[in-house]
Amino acid sequence: MVFAGDLMQHMPQVRAAQRPNGRFDYSESFRYVKPLFEQADYAILNFETTLTPTTDYHGYPTFRSPGAVADALRDIGIDAVMFANNHICDNGRTGIEYTTRRFDSLGIVHTGAFVDSSRIRREHPLLFQAGGLRFALFNYTYDTNGLPVPKGMIVNLIDTNAIRRDLSQVNREHIDCVIVFFHWGIEYARRPNDEQRRLSALCHRLGAEIVIGSHPHVIQPIEAKRDNEGVVRSVTVYSLGNLVSNQKERYRNGGLIVTLDIKKERNGALRIAPAYTPGWVCRPGGYRIIPPSAADSIALPADLRATCTQFFEDTRALLEGNKIFEERVR
Repeated sequence: MVFAGDLMQHMPQVRAAQRPNGRFDYSESFRYVKPLFEQADYAILNFETTLTPTTDYHGYPTFRSPGAVADALRDIGIDAVMFANNHICDNGRTGIEYTTRRFDSLGIVHTGAFVDSSRIRREHPLLFQAGGLRFALFNYTYDTNGLPVPKGMIVNLIDTNAIRRDLSQVNREHIDCVIVFFHWGIEYARRPNDEQRRLSALCHRLGAEIVIGSHPHVIQPIEAKRDNEGVVRSVTVYSLGNLVSNQKERYRNGGLIVTLDIKKERNGALRIAPAYTPGWVCRPGGYRIIPPSAADSIALPADLRATCTQFFEDTRALLEGNKIFEERVR
Protein backbone atom coordinates (compact mmCIF):
# COMPACT_ATOMS: atom_id res chain seq x y z
CA MET A 1 0.00 0.00 0.00
CA VAL A 2 1.30 3.44 -0.97
CA PHE A 3 0.49 6.89 0.47
CA ALA A 4 1.44 10.24 -1.08
CA GLY A 5 1.04 13.77 0.21
CA ASP A 6 -0.45 17.03 -0.99
CA LEU A 7 -1.22 17.25 -4.69
CA MET A 8 -1.51 20.98 -5.32
CA GLN A 9 -2.16 23.02 -8.45
CA HIS A 10 -0.71 26.50 -8.35
CA MET A 11 -1.19 28.44 -11.58
CA PRO A 12 2.42 27.97 -12.79
CA GLN A 13 1.75 24.22 -12.69
CA VAL A 14 -1.42 24.62 -14.72
CA ARG A 15 0.40 26.71 -17.33
CA ALA A 16 3.27 24.23 -17.51
CA ALA A 17 0.84 21.39 -18.26
CA GLN A 18 -1.07 23.21 -21.01
CA ARG A 19 -0.15 22.28 -24.57
CA PRO A 20 -0.46 24.46 -27.71
CA ASN A 21 -3.77 22.78 -28.61
CA GLY A 22 -5.24 23.86 -25.28
CA ARG A 23 -5.23 20.39 -23.74
CA PHE A 24 -3.41 19.53 -20.53
CA ASP A 25 -0.76 16.86 -20.10
CA TYR A 26 0.55 16.09 -16.62
CA SER A 27 2.39 12.90 -17.52
CA GLU A 28 5.87 14.42 -17.21
CA SER A 29 5.16 15.44 -13.62
CA PHE A 30 4.60 11.82 -12.56
CA ARG A 31 7.00 10.11 -14.96
CA TYR A 32 9.61 9.04 -12.41
CA VAL A 33 7.26 8.00 -9.59
CA LYS A 34 4.60 6.31 -11.71
CA PRO A 35 6.11 2.83 -11.08
CA LEU A 36 5.71 3.27 -7.31
CA PHE A 37 1.97 3.78 -7.70
CA GLU A 38 1.49 1.19 -10.44
CA GLN A 39 3.18 -1.53 -8.40
CA ALA A 40 1.08 -0.88 -5.29
CA ASP A 41 -1.92 -2.99 -4.37
CA TYR A 42 -3.58 0.29 -3.43
CA ALA A 43 -2.41 3.91 -3.82
CA ILE A 44 -3.82 6.89 -1.90
CA LEU A 45 -3.06 10.63 -1.91
CA ASN A 46 -4.40 13.93 -0.59
CA PHE A 47 -6.13 15.86 -3.38
CA GLU A 48 -5.63 19.46 -2.30
CA THR A 49 -7.45 21.33 -5.03
CA THR A 50 -10.85 21.26 -6.70
CA LEU A 51 -11.71 20.63 -10.35
CA THR A 52 -13.71 22.88 -12.64
CA PRO A 53 -15.49 22.10 -15.94
CA THR A 54 -14.74 25.65 -17.12
CA THR A 55 -11.48 27.31 -18.13
CA ASP A 56 -11.65 29.63 -15.13
CA TYR A 57 -8.62 28.10 -13.45
CA HIS A 58 -7.22 29.55 -10.27
CA GLY A 59 -4.35 28.84 -7.92
CA TYR A 60 -3.77 29.99 -4.35
CA PRO A 61 -5.77 30.85 -2.31
CA THR A 62 -8.87 29.34 -3.96
CA PHE A 63 -7.85 26.43 -6.15
CA ARG A 64 -9.76 25.49 -9.32
CA SER A 65 -7.93 23.09 -11.61
CA PRO A 66 -8.37 21.31 -14.95
CA GLY A 67 -10.10 17.93 -14.90
CA ALA A 68 -7.02 16.51 -16.63
CA VAL A 69 -5.34 16.38 -13.22
CA ALA A 70 -7.72 13.58 -12.25
CA ASP A 71 -7.09 11.82 -15.57
CA ALA A 72 -3.37 11.85 -14.81
CA LEU A 73 -3.99 10.20 -11.43
CA ARG A 74 -5.94 7.43 -13.12
CA ASP A 75 -3.08 6.93 -15.57
CA ILE A 76 -0.48 6.43 -12.83
CA GLY A 77 -2.62 4.01 -10.83
CA ILE A 78 -4.09 6.06 -7.99
CA ASP A 79 -6.96 4.17 -6.37
CA ALA A 80 -8.30 6.65 -3.80
CA VAL A 81 -8.07 10.38 -3.11
CA MET A 82 -8.72 12.25 0.13
CA PHE A 83 -11.07 15.24 -0.07
CA ALA A 84 -11.08 16.39 3.58
CA ASN A 85 -8.71 19.34 3.47
CA ASN A 86 -8.81 23.10 3.87
CA HIS A 87 -9.26 23.73 0.13
CA ILE A 88 -12.22 21.45 -0.59
CA CYS A 89 -14.71 24.36 -0.44
CA ASP A 90 -12.61 26.70 -2.60
CA ASN A 91 -15.11 26.59 -5.47
CA GLY A 92 -18.23 26.06 -3.39
CA ARG A 93 -20.95 23.64 -4.41
CA THR A 94 -19.81 23.48 -8.04
CA GLY A 95 -16.30 22.51 -7.02
CA ILE A 96 -17.34 19.65 -4.78
CA GLU A 97 -19.95 18.37 -7.24
CA TYR A 98 -17.69 18.42 -10.30
CA THR A 99 -14.66 17.04 -8.47
CA THR A 100 -16.81 14.19 -7.18
CA ARG A 101 -18.29 13.52 -10.62
CA ARG A 102 -14.94 13.54 -12.37
CA PHE A 103 -13.36 11.02 -10.01
CA ASP A 104 -16.50 8.87 -10.11
CA SER A 105 -16.23 8.73 -13.90
CA LEU A 106 -12.63 7.53 -13.64
CA GLY A 107 -13.31 4.83 -11.07
CA ILE A 108 -11.17 6.55 -8.43
CA VAL A 109 -12.86 6.38 -5.04
CA HIS A 110 -12.78 9.17 -2.48
CA THR A 111 -13.82 10.12 1.03
CA GLY A 112 -13.73 13.05 3.46
CA ALA A 113 -16.20 15.33 1.64
CA PHE A 114 -19.59 14.32 0.32
CA VAL A 115 -22.19 15.84 -1.98
CA ASP A 116 -25.06 14.58 0.18
CA SER A 117 -25.97 12.32 3.10
CA SER A 118 -26.35 9.25 0.90
CA ARG A 119 -22.70 9.53 -0.17
CA ILE A 120 -21.41 9.82 3.38
CA ARG A 121 -23.30 6.65 4.29
CA ARG A 122 -21.59 4.86 1.39
CA GLU A 123 -18.11 6.37 1.64
CA HIS A 124 -17.47 7.04 5.34
CA PRO A 125 -15.54 5.04 6.13
CA LEU A 126 -14.17 4.13 2.73
CA LEU A 127 -14.19 0.34 2.61
CA PHE A 128 -11.89 -1.51 0.23
CA GLN A 129 -9.86 -4.66 -0.21
CA ALA A 130 -6.20 -4.82 -1.17
CA GLY A 131 -3.61 -7.56 -0.96
CA GLY A 132 -6.17 -9.95 0.46
CA LEU A 133 -6.97 -7.64 3.40
CA ARG A 134 -10.07 -5.60 4.23
CA PHE A 135 -9.60 -1.93 5.08
CA ALA A 136 -11.65 0.90 6.58
CA LEU A 137 -10.32 4.39 5.82
CA PHE A 138 -11.42 7.57 7.62
CA ASN A 139 -10.52 11.11 6.49
CA TYR A 140 -10.83 14.35 8.50
CA THR A 141 -9.65 17.97 8.17
CA TYR A 142 -9.01 20.70 10.72
CA ASP A 143 -10.98 23.33 8.72
CA THR A 144 -12.07 24.60 5.29
CA ASN A 145 -10.23 27.95 5.51
CA GLY A 146 -13.32 29.51 7.01
CA LEU A 147 -15.35 28.87 3.86
CA PRO A 148 -18.85 27.53 4.52
CA VAL A 149 -19.66 23.97 3.55
CA PRO A 150 -22.46 24.22 0.94
CA LYS A 151 -25.91 23.38 2.28
CA GLY A 152 -26.62 19.67 2.19
CA MET A 153 -22.98 18.75 1.68
CA ILE A 154 -20.69 17.33 4.35
CA VAL A 155 -16.99 17.74 5.10
CA ASN A 156 -15.51 15.62 7.88
CA LEU A 157 -14.00 17.98 10.44
CA ILE A 158 -11.67 16.87 13.20
CA ASP A 159 -13.83 16.27 16.26
CA THR A 160 -12.64 13.84 18.90
CA ASN A 161 -16.17 12.80 19.82
CA ALA A 162 -16.95 12.00 16.18
CA ILE A 163 -13.66 10.15 15.80
CA ARG A 164 -14.35 8.07 18.90
CA ARG A 165 -17.80 7.24 17.60
CA ASP A 166 -16.57 6.39 14.11
CA LEU A 167 -13.72 4.14 15.17
CA SER A 168 -15.73 2.40 17.88
CA GLN A 169 -18.31 1.40 15.29
CA VAL A 170 -15.83 -0.49 13.10
CA ASN A 171 -16.71 -4.18 13.05
CA ARG A 172 -13.32 -5.86 13.33
CA GLU A 173 -14.79 -9.19 12.35
CA HIS A 174 -15.09 -7.75 8.85
CA ILE A 175 -12.17 -5.27 8.84
CA ASP A 176 -8.51 -6.25 9.09
CA CYS A 177 -6.94 -2.78 9.16
CA VAL A 178 -8.13 0.72 10.06
CA ILE A 179 -6.52 3.80 8.50
CA VAL A 180 -7.09 7.41 9.59
CA PHE A 181 -5.91 10.13 7.20
CA PHE A 182 -5.80 13.59 8.84
CA HIS A 183 -5.36 17.05 7.36
CA TRP A 184 -3.86 18.65 10.44
CA GLY A 185 -0.94 20.44 12.05
CA ILE A 186 0.81 23.75 11.42
CA GLU A 187 1.93 24.80 7.96
CA TYR A 188 5.72 24.59 7.44
CA ALA A 189 6.36 23.21 10.95
CA ARG A 190 8.80 20.30 10.70
CA ARG A 191 7.64 18.72 13.96
CA PRO A 192 4.15 17.58 14.95
CA ASN A 193 2.34 19.66 17.52
CA ASP A 194 0.65 18.37 20.66
CA GLU A 195 -2.74 18.05 18.99
CA GLN A 196 -1.33 15.82 16.25
CA ARG A 197 0.30 13.59 18.84
CA ARG A 198 -2.89 13.40 20.91
CA LEU A 199 -5.03 12.55 17.88
CA SER A 200 -2.59 9.90 16.72
CA ALA A 201 -2.50 8.32 20.17
CA LEU A 202 -6.31 8.42 20.37
CA CYS A 203 -6.70 6.66 17.04
CA HIS A 204 -4.23 3.95 17.95
CA ARG A 205 -5.96 3.40 21.31
CA LEU A 206 -9.23 2.98 19.43
CA GLY A 207 -7.71 0.33 17.21
CA ALA A 208 -6.38 2.14 14.14
CA GLU A 209 -3.19 0.59 12.84
CA ILE A 210 -2.23 3.39 10.44
CA VAL A 211 -2.40 7.18 10.92
CA ILE A 212 -1.36 9.39 8.00
CA GLY A 213 -1.08 13.19 7.96
CA SER A 214 -1.05 16.02 5.46
CA HIS A 215 -1.28 19.85 5.44
CA PRO A 216 2.04 21.15 6.85
CA HIS A 217 3.55 21.07 3.31
CA VAL A 218 6.80 19.80 4.78
CA ILE A 219 7.81 16.33 5.89
CA GLN A 220 7.40 15.60 9.58
CA PRO A 221 8.75 12.62 11.57
CA ILE A 222 7.37 9.14 11.18
CA GLU A 223 6.79 6.67 13.98
CA ALA A 224 6.18 2.97 14.21
CA LYS A 225 5.39 0.83 17.24
CA ARG A 226 6.95 -2.59 17.68
CA ASP A 227 5.71 -5.39 19.88
CA ASN A 228 7.96 -7.32 22.26
CA GLU A 229 9.22 -9.44 19.38
CA GLY A 230 10.21 -6.42 17.34
CA VAL A 231 7.36 -6.67 14.84
CA VAL A 232 5.85 -3.39 13.63
CA ARG A 233 2.14 -3.31 14.53
CA SER A 234 1.17 0.35 14.00
CA VAL A 235 2.45 3.37 12.09
CA THR A 236 2.05 7.16 12.21
CA VAL A 237 3.25 9.45 9.42
CA TYR A 238 2.72 12.95 10.80
CA SER A 239 3.12 14.74 7.47
CA LEU A 240 3.90 13.44 4.00
CA GLY A 241 4.79 16.90 2.72
CA ASN A 242 4.05 18.01 -0.84
CA LEU A 243 3.72 15.40 -3.55
CA VAL A 244 3.76 18.19 -6.13
CA SER A 245 3.34 21.96 -5.83
CA ASN A 246 4.92 25.25 -6.86
CA GLN A 247 6.41 25.79 -3.42
CA LYS A 248 10.14 26.19 -3.94
CA GLU A 249 11.35 27.00 -0.43
CA ARG A 250 13.63 24.61 1.43
CA TYR A 251 11.73 21.70 3.01
CA ARG A 252 8.56 22.57 1.04
CA ASN A 253 9.85 21.49 -2.36
CA GLY A 254 8.94 17.83 -2.09
CA GLY A 255 7.53 15.10 0.08
CA LEU A 256 7.39 11.42 0.94
CA ILE A 257 5.83 8.48 -0.79
CA VAL A 258 5.33 5.90 1.96
CA THR A 259 5.02 2.19 1.23
CA LEU A 260 3.49 -0.13 3.83
CA ASP A 261 3.72 -3.86 3.18
CA ILE A 262 0.97 -5.28 5.40
CA LYS A 263 0.54 -8.98 6.18
CA LYS A 264 -1.99 -10.73 8.37
CA GLU A 265 -0.70 -13.39 10.73
CA ARG A 266 -2.58 -16.53 11.69
CA ASN A 267 -3.75 -14.98 14.94
CA GLY A 268 -5.22 -12.02 13.04
CA ALA A 269 -2.52 -9.52 14.02
CA LEU A 270 -1.00 -7.35 11.32
CA ARG A 271 2.69 -7.26 10.50
CA ILE A 272 3.74 -3.99 8.82
CA ALA A 273 6.96 -3.42 6.89
CA PRO A 274 7.27 0.36 6.30
CA ALA A 275 9.48 2.17 3.80
CA TYR A 276 9.68 5.63 2.29
CA THR A 277 10.79 7.30 -0.94
CA PRO A 278 11.63 11.02 -0.96
CA GLY A 279 10.40 12.95 -3.99
CA TRP A 280 11.90 16.33 -4.89
CA VAL A 281 9.88 18.55 -7.23
CA CYS A 282 11.90 19.92 -10.15
CA ARG A 283 9.87 22.86 -11.36
CA PRO A 284 11.65 23.41 -14.72
CA GLY A 285 10.63 20.75 -17.22
CA GLY A 286 7.10 20.11 -16.00
CA TYR A 287 7.16 19.92 -12.21
CA ARG A 288 8.75 16.49 -12.25
CA ILE A 289 8.66 14.52 -9.00
CA ILE A 290 12.15 13.04 -8.80
CA PRO A 291 13.09 10.20 -6.41
CA PRO A 292 16.73 9.48 -5.56
CA SER A 293 16.79 6.50 -7.93
CA ALA A 294 16.21 8.82 -10.91
CA ALA A 295 18.11 11.90 -9.78
CA ASP A 296 21.54 10.90 -11.12
CA SER A 297 20.19 10.11 -14.58
CA ILE A 298 18.53 13.51 -15.07
CA ALA A 299 20.51 16.43 -16.45
CA LEU A 300 20.23 19.34 -14.02
CA PRO A 301 22.11 22.63 -13.77
CA ALA A 302 24.39 22.93 -10.77
CA ASP A 303 22.02 25.03 -8.68
CA LEU A 304 19.10 22.63 -9.11
CA ARG A 305 21.36 19.63 -8.49
CA ALA A 306 22.42 21.20 -5.20
CA THR A 307 18.80 21.90 -4.23
CA CYS A 308 17.79 18.33 -5.07
CA THR A 309 20.66 16.90 -3.02
CA GLN A 310 19.82 19.21 -0.13
CA PHE A 311 16.19 18.01 -0.10
CA PHE A 312 17.23 14.35 0.05
CA GLU A 313 19.80 15.06 2.77
CA ASP A 314 17.30 17.10 4.82
CA THR A 315 14.76 14.29 4.57
CA ARG A 316 17.21 11.60 5.65
CA ALA A 317 18.45 13.73 8.53
CA LEU A 318 14.89 14.23 9.78
CA LEU A 319 13.96 10.56 9.53
CA GLU A 320 17.18 8.84 10.51
CA GLY A 321 16.15 8.68 14.16
CA ASN A 322 13.52 6.07 13.35
CA LYS A 323 15.31 3.01 12.04
CA ILE A 324 12.05 1.10 11.53
CA PHE A 325 11.27 2.97 8.32
CA GLU A 326 13.76 2.22 5.56
CA GLU A 327 14.37 4.29 2.46
CA ARG A 328 13.15 2.50 -0.63
CA VAL A 329 15.90 2.70 -3.23
CA ARG A 330 14.03 1.23 -6.21
